[in-house]
Amino acid sequence: MYNEPQIKRQKSTGSESTDYPTLLASITTRLQSVDQSHILAHLSDESIRQSSKLSFLQSINEIPLENLASYLKGALEEEEKLKNFDPNNVAPEDVITPFDGKVASTTSTDADQRTALEEANKLGLESISKGQVAALLLAGGQGTRLGYDGPKGMYDIGMPSGRTLFQLMAERIKKLGELSGGGDKAVPFYIMTSPLNHQATTEYFAKHDNFGIDVTFFPQGTLPAVTPEGKMILETATSLAVAPDGNGGIYPAMVKHGVLKSMVERGIKYIHAFGVDNALVKPADPTFVGYCISQNADCGNKVLWKSSPDEKVGVVATKGGKPCIVEYSDISKEMSERKGDDGRLIFGAGNICNHFYTLDFLNDVVVPNLGNMYHVARKKIPYFDESSKSTVKPSENNGIKLESFIFDIFPLSTSMAVLDVARVQEFAPVKNPPGTNSDSPDTARALFSNVAKKWLQDAGAKLVGDVESDLCEVGPLSSYNGEGLDEWKNKEVDCPFSI
Repeated sequence: MYNEPQIKRQKSTGSESTDYPTLLASITTRLQSVDQSHILAHLSDESIRQSSKLSFLQSINEIPLENLASYLKGALEEEEKLKNFDPNNVAPEDVITPFDGKVASTTSTDADQRTALEEANKLGLESISKGQVAALLLAGGQGTRLGYDGPKGMYDIGMPSGRTLFQLMAERIKKLGELSGGGDKAVPFYIMTSPLNHQATTEYFAKHDNFGIDVTFFPQGTLPAVTPEGKMILETATSLAVAPDGNGGIYPAMVKHGVLKSMVERGIKYIHAFGVDNALVKPADPTFVGYCISQNADCGNKVLWKSSPDEKVGVVATKGGKPCIVEYSDISKEMSERKGDDGRLIFGAGNICNHFYTLDFLNDVVVPNLGNMYHVARKKIPYFDESSKSTVKPSENNGIKLESFIFDIFPLSTSMAVLDVARVQEFAPVKNPPGTNSDSPDTARALFSNVAKKWLQDAGAKLVGDVESDLCEVGPLSSYNGEGLDEWKNKEVDCPFSI
């Protein structure tokens, strides 16, 4: 089923798209109430087409004008607090301590823990079969750094099948529906795009009939750039300087486009959210979902334990008694090197943008607190120069972009669970150009291939041929997590292979 994005329906209905005087009067009143009327200064210019003026007013109407000042105020207060931070005089609410919540590991050799996670997997599959689990993808990124002109999800890492990142994820979801007994569309797939790649993404999925699963698309929001004094900045006479509101913008976008309402209506109880740039991600992972459910968690984080103290990744910790992500630059060398009785780094739960939520947590706790989660990013903002009637690109920072992070809501959790997983089995990031030594299509392809070879060997197959090949593939429709490969037991498999 293809679910048309609500943003399109909003623009095609109602009087606002056709009644220019009424819309202008409404927008003028709203802008006057928040002291932002200056952005309408050029609407009297008769040389500007009426269609451009109308589009401009429609774009303003999408902005939370009444909340912008409070967003900025909170962000500036946070910036000032960080600027004046004194490590020798830390307030109780800023004290960073190790995460003391529920933690389990799929790499543990403890028999009881392994049994518990096997039961969690069953619980996750049961919840999927009942239609209670949704997958939520952050797919706003472009493939620019990869040398690809298009949505990052449409990138092919070079496996024999030519599957894109989008296809890998969609087919894993389809396979999961089969394994759970819930059918191909057991797991609704919600995809947050960006204004830049929304059309290309929706057209790609439509071309492939959504890969046979249930997909809903909605665009990430944007916020206007402002001056240090809080005034919105015009980029042209009839357009504002705007920027995406960060991956934390997924929460207000879910509200704006009716995604949370849709989930309630469908009977969804649990959401698994993840980023687009991991070729080994397990959408709606039943072990992770089941583990969080079994722990009565309102929020969960799947992590990779840091391999060394100097690995540059944010980690799960506690600040002022609340769970949070602490950036590697915000903990001391001594803290980063501290180890527990098990020999692992205490501040080691590396964040990889792989999260669990209950729908109740999002609706009842996160949504009412959305206005408190923005951060300041001082940038060079192109602006409209009235004297030259052109857009100027400044050489120095002249404005502020407001952004939020998806993990900003962690401190709202009262029952957070963390699941540590094997790096080589679940993390193949695709961020850097081909030929780069890390996080590139080449390294992701090698990791993907190694997983495929391990699965066959675990099933009892004997690998022959070029066993070092990075072109070995077990497609998602053949296996979600190494299951269903018994037919290869005691058989030779010539590498490279594609199953």
